[in-house]
Amino acid sequence: MQVLETHKPFEIQELELLEWKQRPVKNNFFELVLIKEGAGTQCINYNEDRYAKGSIFLLPPLKCHSFTIEQPTRFVFLKFTDSFFKNINGLAIDRNEWFKEASYILSNYNQLPGDIIKSDLDRRHMDSLIAMILLESRNYGQESVNLITSLMTSILEILIRNIKKTSYFEFPKNNSDERITRMLIYINENIDKTELLKVENLADVFMMSTTYVSEYFKKQVNMPLREYIIKAKLKLVEIRLLNSDFTLTEIAHELGFTDVSHLSKTFKKYSGTSIREFKNNGEYILLTRNACTA
Repeated sequence: MQVLETHKPFEIQELELLEWKQRPVKNNFFELVLIKEGAGTQCINYNEDRYAKGSIFLLPPLKCHSFTIEQPTRFVFLKFTDSFFKNINGLAIDRNEWFKEASYILSNYNQLPGDIIKSDLDRRHMDSLIAMILLESRNYGQESVNLITSLMTSILEILIRNIKKTSYFEFPKNNSDERITRMLIYINENIDKTELLKVENLADVFMMSTTYVSEYFKKQVNMPLREYIIKAKLKLVEIRLLNSDFTLTEIAHELGFTDVSHLSKTFKKYSGTSIREFKNNGEYILLTRNACTA
């Protein structure tokens, strides 16, 4: 077994396994997995999917994921840790934009098994980027930190592009209306821009009457538009609370809550727990999809 691990803010491992051993998920924003060799089955939340050489997965920060290894498998784990967003001093990137992109992936990824990369060209890009990161990780220093940061930013862009190519949103099966997918992408891309989420603007963007927007949305998603927007914001609140050092005032302002009191009351209403209790517990509530029951 070969293990290559960098110091935070990134953790990188390359290892070959004959059988799966549960790995810790603490301080894990989310994790990218490349299968360099081998075959078997990936399981997330008791949903299974086959994997093979070249497969690229995202592992959400949940305890209930595993691999059933049928052929000896060489994994590369690229972990996006919370410390990157808490200790950014000295790195030449925009923390807010980087965090926003990573949050978009985590909040819109469906937490089901399966290859996240839909394009052969993007798969080759990812393979090259990960190979460069592995080489840099063997000689980790300040110059490598900056380069790895740049490479990981490119990886985020590719992940977002592929998430947008496939519907990772929750609505009734057999739904063939592409407009609702475009609307959900628009809402999640602009979740911090309150003016753009108003019914009047959505009606204009998607060429509907203002009276029909809410009715259409509820029919397609089985949830009122206002509730969906609030929950989408609160998922991002959860991510910020567990993976960044943003203050409650900063979070409330960014996501369009009136003030910290408004944010706290809304969070308690939809999550069933206070922000303090949530942070102490350290596990997602609203963000978790198909939550484990065993």
